[in-house]
Amino acid sequence: MFNEKDIQQIRQHGLTPSEVTRQIEFFKNGMRFPEIEAPATPEKGIKCLNDNQIDEFVNLFDKERKNLKVVKFVPASGAATRMFKSLQAFRHLNLSPEEQKRKLSEETAFDSTGNFIRHIRNFAFYSDLKKVLENQGFNLESLIEEGNINLILDYLLEEKGLGYASKPKALIKFHDYGDFQRTALGEHLAESALYAVSRDGKCYLHFTVSAEHLQNIQQLVERVRPYYENYYHRKFEVAFSIQDPATDTIAVDMENKPFRDEEGNLVFRPGGHGALIKNLNKIRADLIFVKNIDNVVPDSLKPSTIRYKKLLAGHLLYLQEKIFSFLERLDHGDLTENFLKTVKRFMQKELMMTFPDYYSLKDMVEKAEFLFIKLNRPLRVCGMVKNVGEPGGGPFYVKNHEDEMIELQILESSQFDMTDPDHQRIFHAATHFNPVDMVLGVYDFRGRKFRLDDFVDPDTAFITIKSKDGRELKALELPGLWNGAMADWNTVFIEVPLNTFNPVKVVNDLLREQHQGR
Repeated sequence: MFNEKDIQQIRQHGLTPSEVTRQIEFFKNGMRFPEIEAPATPEKGIKCLNDNQIDEFVNLFDKERKNLKVVKFVPASGAATRMFKSLQAFRHLNLSPEEQKRKLSEETAFDSTGNFIRHIRNFAFYSDLKKVLENQGFNLESLIEEGNINLILDYLLEEKGLGYASKPKALIKFHDYGDFQRTALGEHLAESALYAVSRDGKCYLHFTVSAEHLQNIQQLVERVRPYYENYYHRKFEVAFSIQDPATDTIAVDMENKPFRDEEGNLVFRPGGHGALIKNLNKIRADLIFVKNIDNVVPDSLKPSTIRYKKLLAGHLLYLQEKIFSFLERLDHGDLTENFLKTVKRFMQKELMMTFPDYYSLKDMVEKAEFLFIKLNRPLRVCGMVKNVGEPGGGPFYVKNHEDEMIELQILESSQFDMTDPDHQRIFHAATHFNPVDMVLGVYDFRGRKFRLDDFVDPDTAFITIKSKDGRELKALELPGLWNGAMADWNTVFIEVPLNTFNPVKVVNDLLREQHQGR
């Protein structure tokens, strides 16, 4: 299948011919849909805690944090291109100034250019845009009055101005505090100072970024770090990583043969955000907080975010202490039937697992081995918010295809076979979704780091249709970071309020009340 030039190209990506052949087989055979049993809901699968319980776990985290190294992990490699999709579409209409004015008056939808222009003074980047236009001899207000909207958008989106269309979200100014503005990255620094503080008093953050944006993001951090360190009386250690080229995947044509460009070279594509499990695997910390780059709020709304972040972390520490004590005893072979029943009840109640019928037929040693394997895995506690129509993964019960245990997992919509009536029914019965709000424990009971690659379900990769040089191709995305890449983790879901989830998917989301508070 591959010539010498192909093999050289494969090796340049850090891959092997056998790995690429395995990827091509996946295209031919398709993905295996999981055995989905039911949605996880507040009735079964999602823990809904009262204020007293929340206080207990918050206090536990505050107490134990002084003994831990804590890292905040922020996937931040995506460009902000999609944020400005509606503005780009408006520009491409190539309307005259009069037509632009008329078009703006007709546009009333929230995510419209008309709404953007009517509220342009409410964006944190307004003063920057106004200044860059003034430097070129233009007055922003006059341009609006004249209907020369495209010129405004040019200087907002293109490199001759703010260049926001090609910047990562991390560098976009999100919030206006009157005498200063904060980028999305700046808000993560501020937020980490309020809960993600390690035993040495430092705030450790890790951003995954794309190679082309790395230098600009590093420069921003170095420029603002002194301010945050002075304001919060904390030291910040900020690390960065880019997606490993070895996580790229081969593209194939519609007949599942390697796709080649016009020069006859193989075409590889980034493996999607699931590839970041390798970046996550290199982090050494007792607790890892995970949150997307665009899910931040101004200071006025941070208290709720902080409280529920501490809740998730405190609950993980509570579970981890129990699990480690069970594993130590199982490892020592100090077994009784009552002890094994206690462990099983814990897994049923706290980890929400359902055991297969054959478990009861095992003898005591076999049961202990089974329990040990199921408990000795990475642990994550995930916040879940009520579903209000946002895209993203959701909480479900899935049967493990190896041992038939029914366990909690986060699934994306692509993992459902929508031709299957049962899958359709379960999917539409879901009440909550995952806002990428989780805390991870990645050490085992002996204090050794888990090798996270060992807990990925490779069969949960999925296929998408893309194009290159005017030809369609099939692209392979690795198991998503929150779903397939963590499919074999011990997982717990806790309901958190919707006000802890404030993503900025389109630029006009910054006009929402949550992002306008000072």
